[in-house]
Amino acid sequence: MSTLDAKKVLLLENIHLDAVERLAKEGYHIEALERGLNEDELIRAVRDVQLLGIRSGTTITERVLDAAPGLVAIGAFCIGTNQIDLAAASRRGIAVFNAPFSNTRSVVELALAEIIAMARRLPVKNTQMHAGVWDKSAKGAHEVRGRRLGIVGYGNIGTQLSVLAENLGMSVYFYDIADKLALGNARRCSTLRELLEAVETVTLHVDGRAGNHGFFGEAEFAAMRPRSLFLNLSRGFVVDHGALRRAIESGHIAGAAIDVFPREPKGRGEEFVSELRGLPNVILTPHVGGSTEEAQQDIGEFVAGKLADYVVSGSTSLSVNLPALSLPVAVGAHRLVHIHKNVPGVLASINRVLADHGVNVEGQMLRTREEYGYVLTDIGSEYSDEVLAELRAMPVTIRLRTLRSA
Repeated sequence: MSTLDAKKVLLLENIHLDAVERLAKEGYHIEALERGLNEDELIRAVRDVQLLGIRSGTTITERVLDAAPGLVAIGAFCIGTNQIDLAAASRRGIAVFNAPFSNTRSVVELALAEIIAMARRLPVKNTQMHAGVWDKSAKGAHEVRGRRLGIVGYGNIGTQLSVLAENLGMSVYFYDIADKLALGNARRCSTLRELLEAVETVTLHVDGRAGNHGFFGEAEFAAMRPRSLFLNLSRGFVVDHGALRRAIESGHIAGAAIDVFPREPKGRGEEFVSELRGLPNVILTPHVGGSTEEAQQDIGEFVAGKLADYVVSGSTSLSVNLPALSLPVAVGAHRLVHIHKNVPGVLASINRVLADHGVNVEGQMLRTREEYGYVLTDIGSEYSDEVLAELRAMPVTIRLRTLRSA
């Protein structure tokens, strides 16, 4: 099937070259930038864009979407999508895709490396050595074998971390608001406080929902066991960094590893500002949990592929916001992609319009998801502009696209 006539892609935040190459094969003109854009910059940049690719440092607001009438889909080349106004995208019939699995291993490996580094007090030893201080003491250095690890958020990353941590000899406890199956010998905690009081290392792997803003603060740090370790590789806004600094300075928390921050620089050259700078046995990394060559290549290929499939065939498999639907492409057929409000009778109304104009349906599939419905219809005959006009004029129609197979 053909893509849009005016084909332009905007990729921000240094998205992997494989994504550029994948979309270039579809005939797109691609503009790729290393940095993110603020809202005003985005509004100026997206006016003639059909596909937009971002990572976690770019925010897509309703104002941005209003400025992009031709935008068909957004690719989040990362796990999270909280930086995108998903409701506003859905109201405009814009599909959103992400990479929920591609960087899982990279994040897990970083978490394990940081747990070991903090347990052995490597950040302190490294600083001392660079200052010319030779201190071969074992004081405060521990193996991770036999230690209790508490995982808050037992999703893709949390579960894989659970398995690998057990392989290192750690005892794993986890807490999740959803009912999750424990893997291996992991033990589920019924409350967050139960977990905090039981373990010596706490690592956060929660999602970006609004309810997680600031959920880990003074009270949670106080509930942790003395001299515990703390990690956050999930979202910057979930932790009160002032409370964390006080817990470290008091000695209650023995070490911390933080990869995400409430405010992050848009790109290289902008100063990183944080109240956690300068603290001993604290590892600060610039949101690189998923930043390995392997993960970024996988993410680039995966999300670019989803964007291309959506434009070419209308497939919404693994879409974050639209009903998931994939219909095999019929050779020589025209495909109608209809996004609508989820109310009874829409499919019958679509088919009535087609029947009234003598258009035969060769294949059709409907899926709904909360407020929205999604229909793919393959027709073998030519159709008039009146058919499209009537379908667009239906009160429930959000967006109608037409595709043509080879």
